[in-house]
Amino acid sequence: MHLLAPDAELLMRSRYSAFVLDLHDYLLDTWDPQHRPAALAPNPKSLRWLGLEVLRHERLDEHHALVEFIARSAQGSRQHRLHEVSRFQRQGGRWRYVDALSVTFE
Repeated sequence: MHLLAPDAELLMRSRYSAFVLDLHDYLLDTWDPQHRPAALAPNPKSLRWLGLEVLRHERLDEHHALVEFIARSAQGSRQHRLHEVSRFQRQGGRWRYVDALSVTFE
């Protein structure tokens, strides 16, 4: 059992940490069941996560929110930047990641 995030931004931050630590059960549990994949592949051994920057947290109403963020990583000598606007929905009192409205990967 884990603590429930009080808002979408804190859920996004906890999901980033779960990606860093390869905590797939947590990631799937905090993903909207209608949108989540059946399984997640582990991080490549050479992947290093470098940080998360939340650019915007917008609560649309009591049950819907957007979080815009940049996650940085490196693999070998190449650095990458994932810029995403994510949709979140509160279901049964729990915030869950739904999907990405936009994604840019450089």
